[in-house]
Amino acid sequence: MSNDEASFSGVIGRSYHESTPSWPEPARAPAGAPNVVFVVLDDVGFADLGCYGSEIETPNMDRLAANGLRYTGFHTTAMCSPTRAALLTGRQAHSVGMGIIAEWSTGFPAYAGRVTKRAATLAEMLRQHQYNTFAAGKWHLMSMEDVTAAGPFDHWPLQRGFDRWYGFHGALADSWHPELFVDNHAIDPPDQPEYHLSQDLVDRSIEFIRDQRSAAPEKPFFLYLGFGACHWPHQVPRQYIDKYRGRFDQGWDAIREQRLARQMEMGIVPPGTELAPRNAGVKAWDALSSDEQRLFARMQEVYAAFLDHTDAELGRLVAYLEQLGTLDNTLIVLLSDNGASPEGGEFGAVNARKHNQYEPETLPEVLAAYDALGGEMTYSHYPMGWAQVSNTPLKWYKKDVHAGGVRDPLIVSWPARIRDHGGLRTQYHHVSDIVPTVLEAIGIEPPTVYAGVDQMPIHGTSMAYTFDAPDAPPRKQSQYFELLGDRGIWHRGWKAVAKHERGAEFDRDRWELYHLDDDFSECRDLADQQPEKLREMIERWWAEAGQYGVLPLDDREYERVAASVVARARKVSTYYPGMARVDRFSAPNITDRSYTITAEIEIPEGGAEGVLLASGSRFGGYALYVRQGRLVHDYAYSERERATLTADTPLPTGPSTVRYAFKKTGPRRGTGTLSIDGRSVGSAEVPKTWPTFALTGGLWCGRAGGSPIGEAYEPPFPFSGIIHRVVVELEDDGKPDAVGEYQAALAEE
Repeated sequence: MSNDEASFSGVIGRSYHESTPSWPEPARAPAGAPNVVFVVLDDVGFADLGCYGSEIETPNMDRLAANGLRYTGFHTTAMCSPTRAALLTGRQAHSVGMGIIAEWSTGFPAYAGRVTKRAATLAEMLRQHQYNTFAAGKWHLMSMEDVTAAGPFDHWPLQRGFDRWYGFHGALADSWHPELFVDNHAIDPPDQPEYHLSQDLVDRSIEFIRDQRSAAPEKPFFLYLGFGACHWPHQVPRQYIDKYRGRFDQGWDAIREQRLARQMEMGIVPPGTELAPRNAGVKAWDALSSDEQRLFARMQEVYAAFLDHTDAELGRLVAYLEQLGTLDNTLIVLLSDNGASPEGGEFGAVNARKHNQYEPETLPEVLAAYDALGGEMTYSHYPMGWAQVSNTPLKWYKKDVHAGGVRDPLIVSWPARIRDHGGLRTQYHHVSDIVPTVLEAIGIEPPTVYAGVDQMPIHGTSMAYTFDAPDAPPRKQSQYFELLGDRGIWHRGWKAVAKHERGAEFDRDRWELYHLDDDFSECRDLADQQPEKLREMIERWWAEAGQYGVLPLDDREYERVAASVVARARKVSTYYPGMARVDRFSAPNITDRSYTITAEIEIPEGGAEGVLLASGSRFGGYALYVRQGRLVHDYAYSERERATLTADTPLPTGPSTVRYAFKKTGPRRGTGTLSIDGRSVGSAEVPKTWPTFALTGGLWCGRAGGSPIGEAYEPPFPFSGIIHRVVVELEDDGKPDAVGEYQAALAEE
């Protein structure tokens, strides 16, 4: 019997004349419940927004701050997935199974790689109170091995409380050619001139809200908007880059000093705040060559343009809410998921994946791409000197639990409720505090049981008390931090922190001690002066680690799961034309081994052209296709280096079996051979190969997607003949470099 039948209180007679109907009372949201919008920026530092002291133009974010509050004591987890898990559940990241990015799961509860069902998301909570729930953009809260057309779907957005989702899985996206999903399935790239992901995400957000307001304007909504910006690759329309030409020529040392001066003038940091010294590996700007200065300034112009463009797109969403008349009663929470990223290294990169993990680029190579930076022909990142500028006045970066990794901008706007427009709030808070703040604002309690599962308590502390009390003491008492072996603990104004060196013994780590009430930028280490206080803080960290399930400590990155990824590799994979895009983590693992691609096809009278199988993009990938009547195989090692093999005879009309066979001849190199019906039609050396999982863009059969592997065709370039099937078979002639390929694939996360 259904719940509706069980609650029926009418009378059922032999006919409707003798019967009394009973209508279930419709559930309603609390009176006056606000709409809720979360806006999550990616890898944007504490000092990057105009309203936090930056010279980068962010007028729409600044306007939200002017109509709401800016928080200067807000903290995250120093990395993407853990922050998003805490943001959406109100619990500590380790407690819900997301102590590190989703891909690096280890089989321990804190590192399960998916959010436990014992921690309902805010979307799940709000749906119980008649909210419509929408997500657009980055998810990254489940294992990438689940990103298949066969699921499992248990931890996709729709299964974790969202009515609709449009976005991407994983850590990053190519803004020109993203790998997109709608609800529970992959989709082909939008065919739009001058397409950009940030614009697309805002378009979809507006679409979700428009349709909901048209159907049920009395119901509130929750929108979770996770921009890809400003995670690398830094990609943005050219007119935004041109706007910043010359603005960073004075270099990162001068820009940091200027930002700090503005921050003190605006009250973002206390008077007398020290500028942290340059992080290790960052040279003085004046010590760089003129070519380096010119190039690095350009890379920062691209980053600034990326953030400016994101602000403009966000402005369209806010303008739409205002047009609907819903802006005043919309609670908007805008934050970054962690501090700025040092993953560009000392010199930045044009193709950041390859440069950072596989083959460093030379300065002349990067200079040659100067004018292309930010466009679809580059996959760029800035040098880490600019990342420290983003984190002004703090030390260290994303992945570190010093302030540069965990102290982030937070703007809260709710014009109907927050009266102190433009106010600053200095209370210490954490990303796990957002959910209890929203629940208090709406006037609802978190469920103790959800979908039949007992729920863990909310760990965060509501920040709603700060709305009307700028000088109220912080109600939060303690907050632990842990990431990749780095440890930190804040308690009543004090912070102890240990920056762990990978591979070192944890017991040998040196702990530092700071009194944040007097030392905003963590510049004055008091560990030697106050050993008893330090000991007390370290003991408190261990207690918090036990309470929230942080252990075991683990400083491994890709090595955590590399072997299991290789073990899951399927030896034979069969694909069919028109199938959904296959994610790189589910594609055949051709890394550093021999393999064959065999296609059973038919060529009609008059010939045929098009892609048989393609995987990756121009930045690294391979494609087997037919062009001008001949079989072709392209292997792209980078956007500049490729090995193209064209058959020396045309394909015959009618059915045939075509094959590309790669024979490994040495580490990451080999020979490729094309054949038609068993007869060789061409052979060539492939001097360099990539790890499979680094090939973003997905795998396609019968058509291409994203950016082309080579320049001989334009996607989708569908095959105009008949494909019966394409089979990829892996050989056993070489053990893949599990650690190396996973490093190249995931070190950017």
